[in-house]
Amino acid sequence: MPASIHATSPGAPASAEGLAAYRSVQRRASMRALMLALPLIVFLLSTFIAPIALLLARSVQNREIADGMPQFARALDAWDGNGVPGEATFAQLAAGLKQARESGQLGTIARRMNFAQPEFRSLLMRTARAIGDDAPPAWKPALIEIDERWGSSETWHLLKRAATSPTPDYLLAGMDAQVTPQGAIASLPENASVYRAAFMRTISISATVTLLCLVLGYPVAWLLANLPEKQSNRLMLFVIVPFWTSLLVRTTAWYVLLQPGGVINSLLSGLGLTTHPVPLIFNRTGVLIGMTHVLLPYMILAIYSVMKSVPSVYMRAAKSLGAHPFTAFVRVYIPQTLPGVGAGCFLVFVLALGYYITPSLLGGAGDEMISQLIAMQTNTQLNWGLAGALSAYLVIFTAVFYFIFNRIVGIDRLRFG
Repeated sequence: MPASIHATSPGAPASAEGLAAYRSVQRRASMRALMLALPLIVFLLSTFIAPIALLLARSVQNREIADGMPQFARALDAWDGNGVPGEATFAQLAAGLKQARESGQLGTIARRMNFAQPEFRSLLMRTARAIGDDAPPAWKPALIEIDERWGSSETWHLLKRAATSPTPDYLLAGMDAQVTPQGAIASLPENASVYRAAFMRTISISATVTLLCLVLGYPVAWLLANLPEKQSNRLMLFVIVPFWTSLLVRTTAWYVLLQPGGVINSLLSGLGLTTHPVPLIFNRTGVLIGMTHVLLPYMILAIYSVMKSVPSVYMRAAKSLGAHPFTAFVRVYIPQTLPGVGAGCFLVFVLALGYYITPSLLGGAGDEMISQLIAMQTNTQLNWGLAGALSAYLVIFTAVFYFIFNRIVGIDRLRFG
């Protein structure tokens, strides 16, 4: 074949002008597609991505003192941290407290400092009330006379850390750690540690629910995939109907069924199987039952979508070659369904990590999951920094588990069909 003849793919432009025109058409088509998707992109950015980003940013922000007492914050930044600051910094503290009280920001600052040390709020409020319009000859002895804690270096170190932004304090608090006055990172005492145990409990509950959904969902998915289409569609309704029911309604139904005088305990007592009510609610059992019921359809549908694409000829070929039906199922059929198993496990596990309603209604004091603690920080404590830190760890855990699942079973190669 002559060297001047080049093979070209069907439909490719034959000249430079044609290639330029072809690319121009492609760009216009891409722009039209982008313009059609732009409203959805803006909606997702404004209602989903931006709020999450703002919450995560709160985990390293310390704006209360800097916004309410800016001059005092600059004075703290200039302080070298040795002993107790000088007269000028005490004067800025007095002016800052007066300014924050007049602007209505003193309560926000006091609440922030109470996160660092209990009763710090009372210190700030008491001092602000004691500051009059007439300035004393020296603010340092005057403030120490109001409350001797102003003469403690620990009080000033806490103020300096609270005026520093960005800060690692919230991220450390989310792992039950803190920065000591000497600048070292130390773990909190065992009786004050909450969040590490909550994270481990959350992972444990999520893993248990995932395993229960897999054990219960795999046979159901196999049955749906191998029954005649008419029967399979009828049974599929029992899987899909929970999606049409409110999560709160389903959880409340379990609340009625599992309580000591509920349907299940009454049935067990009526059959003579128990003499006392079985504790099925306000404990780990109730949480596992409720979460498994809610998340089981996700597992079934993920596995079912893969099972429908597995040709039945493989099993028949294995049996014709002398394999026992059980051996053929384990060594031929199950490996082909692993992508669906991985996708279902990941989906259920990630959804379980962030569960809130079911553990709140069905769980006890020892079954708090991390989502409940995040809600408590935002709704009760108003500690958005710590809530953002806990949320950041939850996002990190989710990403880590995704890479683990993807490495094992290749979730990103899953094709639903």
